[in-house]
Amino acid sequence: MVRYVLPSGVRGVVVAGLLAALMSSLAGVFNASSTLFTMDFYRGFRPNATQHELVWMGRIATTTMVVIGLLWIPVIQGARGLYDYLQSVQGYLAPPIFTVFFLGVFWKRLNAKGCLWALGVGFALGLFRLAIDTPTKLFGYQYAEGSLFWIVNNIFFQYYATIIFIVSVVVMVVVSYMTSAPDEKKIEGLTFGTVTEEQRRESRASWNWVDVAASAVVLIAIVAAYLYFRG
Repeated sequence: MVRYVLPSGVRGVVVAGLLAALMSSLAGVFNASSTLFTMDFYRGFRPNATQHELVWMGRIATTTMVVIGLLWIPVIQGARGLYDYLQSVQGYLAPPIFTVFFLGVFWKRLNAKGCLWALGVGFALGLFRLAIDTPTKLFGYQYAEGSLFWIVNNIFFQYYATIIFIVSVVVMVVVSYMTSAPDEKKIEGLTFGTVTEEQRRESRASWNWVDVAASAVVLIAIVAAYLYFRG
């Protein structure tokens, strides 16, 4: 779309914006990853580490993440493009997270153990698919036709993401109902089933018809853009 639809000049501005957004996202990812490793793991092993040592460990973690990202470029090149690869990776890892947040908001009976099991099983299925896909993208390896790995590798990533979602839902519900229900006091106001009347009134008072109209305009613009650019 950027290459064939936008005029010259605007095309450069859009590309510059995309690159700036990409750099910002990467900086956030590297910073979050290094902080997670340094504060949650390294500091746990070395609780008496000085601030200077923690800063240096954060820099080492960031450098390591950059190197891993560079080494992973051949895998991305073996896919059908960067966008397709990013969508597939998100499709493998996002379903269990969506399951936990979505069902957790609407279903008050679900508990922490069910959430953890759903996340664990969902992530395991996603990593399993990534492990199967990587050799085919990196080395061009082909699995024996009809084998389990061949079947998994040839499932369209959106269908596989749907499978992960369904499995995560089943695991979350089953484990939650096999274990004790969460304490009502701890989840008060966190789900639709535990929202009080006062909280409902506060929520209703926080928006008006202007917000609804603005949301409708945004949705219409998104649908119009999709219909125009879908080809």
